[in-house]
Amino acid sequence: MSFFGVQRVSAHGNVTPQPVDTTGLPDVGKDWLEKNPYRGTKDHDLATKIGASGFNQNCARCHGIEAISGGLAPDLRYLDKGADGDAWFINRIRHGYTQNGMTKMPAFEGILSQEAMWAIRTYLDSLYQGDTQ
Repeated sequence: MSFFGVQRVSAHGNVTPQPVDTTGLPDVGKDWLEKNPYRGTKDHDLATKIGASGFNQNCARCHGIEAISGGLAPDLRYLDKGADGDAWFINRIRHGYTQNGMTKMPAFEGILSQEAMWAIRTYLDSLYQGDTQ
């Protein structure tokens, strides 16, 4: 479908996940962590940079550029920065989300590494807007 000669692109659809290069980040192991391993460490800045790239390649199409949602998916700038937010984030990115039999978010476990997922979480922390009023 087009509008003034411009082809419309749907946010959801058959989109191939893009790999995230986590070179330079320490291996976090095989067991799934419940807490962001990069928060408050010497690896924080690198994780933020890698996470920004990973987010833009895999998440922005639904969650918006710089996580500013247009209403299709949650605005991740308001995701709690603590343990509750970490738990929600890692569960959702690993397992995806289905509502009424319809996939709203695909599962990324087995596609993105745990390091890539936590780097994306670190990037989202850098955009946090929850405490501003």
